[in-house]
Amino acid sequence: MTKRTGKGRRTQAGNEAGRALAEVLAPLVAGMTATRASLLAWVHAQGVVALREVFAAEAAELAGPKGQHHAERTHHHWGTTATELTLGGRRIQVARPRVRSTTGTEAVLPSVAAWRQRDPLTARVLQQIVLGVSTRGYAGSLEAGPEDVPTRGTSKSAVSRTLRGRMTAALETQLSQRLEALEVLALFLDGVVVAGQTVIVALGLTRDGQKVPLGLRLGSTENAVVCIEMVQDLLARGLTIADRVLCVIDGGKGLRRALQDVLGTAAVIQRCQLHKARNLQALVPKARQGYVRATLRRAYRAPSATAARRQLKALGTWLEANGHVDAAASLREGLDETLTVLTLGLPPRLRQFFATTNCIENLIGLVRHVTRNVKRWRDGAMIRRWVSLGLGRAAVRFRRIKGHRDLAALAMALRTGATSEAAA
Repeated sequence: MTKRTGKGRRTQAGNEAGRALAEVLAPLVAGMTATRASLLAWVHAQGVVALREVFAAEAAELAGPKGQHHAERTHHHWGTTATELTLGGRRIQVARPRVRSTTGTEAVLPSVAAWRQRDPLTARVLQQIVLGVSTRGYAGSLEAGPEDVPTRGTSKSAVSRTLRGRMTAALETQLSQRLEALEVLALFLDGVVVAGQTVIVALGLTRDGQKVPLGLRLGSTENAVVCIEMVQDLLARGLTIADRVLCVIDGGKGLRRALQDVLGTAAVIQRCQLHKARNLQALVPKARQGYVRATLRRAYRAPSATAARRQLKALGTWLEANGHVDAAASLREGLDETLTVLTLGLPPRLRQFFATTNCIENLIGLVRHVTRNVKRWRDGAMIRRWVSLGLGRAAVRFRRIKGHRDLAALAMALRTGATSEAAA
């Protein structure tokens, strides 16, 4: 009883100390916040003043100082006009001097032309949306703008228009990009469900270990027709497969059929071992899932495809003997395609990398993250734009894979067609 009372007293004393510290720090935090806001307002105000001075200096350089006569004048001062520029994630209107040539042509000030060539507003909108800010909340996510300066471009409709224009342009660029320059050793293909529709995504791995999003296709399901159109589109855009290419899939029948129908023997299929393990465990009782999981892990880590195949066949016999006929059939279906990385004799790090679809699953995870805040999907074009945005954001963050220096071994195995277990 004494122990509990002592502990309670210590807790109460700690709470009181915490409240006292908060009371002491509250004015400091408030002062820091006010200082930051004041400093930001001062910076914005000085920035607008500097802009006006730059405009005035450029106008004087073109038309000479105001109020002075020049016989060889080529331009005239012509009053002022409001000019829209981007500052702090919004459009601001700044008065600038107008200059016209003696022939009556409007002259564009160099700084205005340079400012209009870059559009930081679109980049800021994309950044905020990807971070989870809604179009309605975009204005509230920005710092306070300069005072006494008209602004626009932060409303829900304006942000939506900006976002749609940028995403549409990015999608067209992505889907029309030529692929002749890529030396692709492996393809990862998978589907992601967005707004009830399936988007097939293709990811390529180049000879130097770089991951490159290649394209997307929208369909109702992950069926063979949509998958075939996807692969054919890659070839039509110039994707060159000189010898063979390692194709890593999750085991979907539509993707497998598309690769075989379009690429034939040029497609070397690797079924995802993780998907196979999950499907198998779903067909056995919970009490036996640990044994099945350990046996699969041991088989997939075997030193050769022959050893792995022997262990998996033994597991299938055990499943059948214990009444798990469906699990045994699932294990045997596509068994050899789960061992392709062993059959090719790849180094350990590459074997681990290509044994699963984790590479493209990470990409799809980012697509889901980017699209998480969209509440109202209007049509398929909107789905394609948002998925394209996710692919573009992923491409910026991609790095070369671990073990990329060993990719020559994969290239050799694919080029010669020789495998370490060809006879198995």
